[in-house]
Amino acid sequence: MRNMLTSAVHTLLRLHSYLILACVQFSPTFGQTDAEISVPITFESQGNTLKGKFFHAKESNQALTLILLQGFPGNQEDVDVLGLGRKLAPAGFNVLTFNYSGTHRSEGKFNMQNTLKDIQAAYDYVHRSDAVLRFHIDTTRIVLGGHSYGGGMALTYAAQHPEIRRVISIAGNDHGEFAREYLRNPQMAQTMDSVFDKLKAPEGPIHFEGRGVLKKLAANPAPFDLRLSANNLASRDILLIGGWEDEKVTIDHNLLPFYRALKKAGASKVRFVTYHTDHSFRNVREELAAQLIQWMQADTLKTVR
Repeated sequence: MRNMLTSAVHTLLRLHSYLILACVQFSPTFGQTDAEISVPITFESQGNTLKGKFFHAKESNQALTLILLQGFPGNQEDVDVLGLGRKLAPAGFNVLTFNYSGTHRSEGKFNMQNTLKDIQAAYDYVHRSDAVLRFHIDTTRIVLGGHSYGGGMALTYAAQHPEIRRVISIAGNDHGEFAREYLRNPQMAQTMDSVFDKLKAPEGPIHFEGRGVLKKLAANPAPFDLRLSANNLASRDILLIGGWEDEKVTIDHNLLPFYRALKKAGASKVRFVTYHTDHSFRNVREELAAQLIQWMQADTLKTVR
């Protein structure tokens, strides 16, 4: 069954799919080990325990904290999205990452609605007094971000929660566009159905309905359609990042239409950055981290002034 799952995922990665994030290899940064800059954490979402990591800034002062969401299905072995936790913590930023409900070692059931509740649980965690004291969190400076599935869900959550003022989307899925492609492309839909069924526990690592998640999204994509959320997001400070060689979340079908919808809605604080890279951003990880540091430091400088 493991071989069947691996083969199915490899097949999916060759298609224009938007929900699967390939498992990638990460390397330590600045000569520090993972244990020196991160600690395992747990927090509750709807009564279920979620597993994650907190990459903590090495400053004694209160720090900006980035809640950084994984792609799907994520990776239990290294909950560091694109290796960014290891790079951002030494630069003075906290980073919280976690496995969604029902994925890998986190309890519960995976679906898109539960992901939104998981984000709320993570947001509540970084406002807890014990977490604030332990990690020197500045609760007035919380940024929500994500990669792939996580990028799209970060924007979806922010559209429904005006307290989220700053959002980072790295090759973030527009799930409305995914649903449209799923409905108009039978071959893609069949492949996605098969892969999702094989990801289903107990054979796979995800506790969920398999293809049922896709059917529900296709039946009601509006709550997750980023273009429809543009008016709600127009006042936010947003960093959009894409890869020209990304065949899963493409600039022309996903990011650019959303960017244009934001601008049409009157958005004035959107930065759109592109790299010559694929969905993994493997060849531009240093540049990617530097871009996030620069963008987040702008908020720090503004706060100091």
